[in-house]
Amino acid sequence: MQLHDFSLIAVNTVNVPQMPHPCQTVHTLTARVPKCRLKLNAARRQRYNRPQLFFPNIIMTTTEHDNDDAFLLRYSRHILLDEIGIEGQQKLSGAHILVVGCGGLGTAALPYLAASGIGTLTIADSDTVELHNLQRQVAFDEGDVGKPKAEALAGRLKRINHTVNVRAVNEKLDGCRLTGLVQTADIVLDCCDNYATRQAVNRACVQTKTPLVSGAAVRFEGQLAVYRPDLPDSPCYACLFDGGSASDGICSLFGVFSPLVGIIGCTQAAEALKILLDVGEPSHGRLAVYRALEGGWQYFDLPRNPECPICGTER
Repeated sequence: MQLHDFSLIAVNTVNVPQMPHPCQTVHTLTARVPKCRLKLNAARRQRYNRPQLFFPNIIMTTTEHDNDDAFLLRYSRHILLDEIGIEGQQKLSGAHILVVGCGGLGTAALPYLAASGIGTLTIADSDTVELHNLQRQVAFDEGDVGKPKAEALAGRLKRINHTVNVRAVNEKLDGCRLTGLVQTADIVLDCCDNYATRQAVNRACVQTKTPLVSGAAVRFEGQLAVYRPDLPDSPCYACLFDGGSASDGICSLFGVFSPLVGIIGCTQAAEALKILLDVGEPSHGRLAVYRALEGGWQYFDLPRNPECPICGTER
């Protein structure tokens, strides 16, 4: 049901959307399961003849689900969405996302990506969990202190969804190693906390034409931008940030409001799913800024810089 379909009822002079009764929702889902199973079986029969419409790196899995009913039930709230359905959920199951950084942004984005059924998640971070991380990196707990972040988070993601293939890379990525991992991914999430790594990730994404969802959070302000080097005239990270140092804007120097990283990280996950599913309004070509103290988003156009040293046509 769309939000604009809700009838409004007055409660103490406040307009509140009248939500459907839970039993009605369950009844609707139960009624749709037989049809969903028919669609799923038909999609499997056609799998080898179906053209690849979105990303060349996405290969639809040929492994039968252990339990069709469990698959439908686990992802039923996605399947009920017309924009996703069974075929959209299968796209997510065949996708590979690389997440660079397992800090506040990564620990917010990754549980939702795993729960959403992304087939392969590669997570890279060379740090270990420290006590001060627990203020905002909510996928870790006190028992994880001292453990490598990538490995601890990989275990957490497998507990969320055992069907997801999680690859932990416990090292700082650069050079050919970084480019190789980016090239195998359908989308990259930049969740790191330093300028040098962000620039290296951006260069690798431009080189391999891999979509990049970049987030940042410091003090009470968060930023998010989607870069699409696979599309013509799309800017890259260096078009906006072409200078700085490795210490610019990191929360160890300036602090960070803990819920802010959740807002930005979850939005990064949403943007990645939108790209994979080819749904919603495109978000590339603009910078989104969230200011927690004001409680709202602002958007700024982000044109491609023809003199950009990474993607510019006049460099």
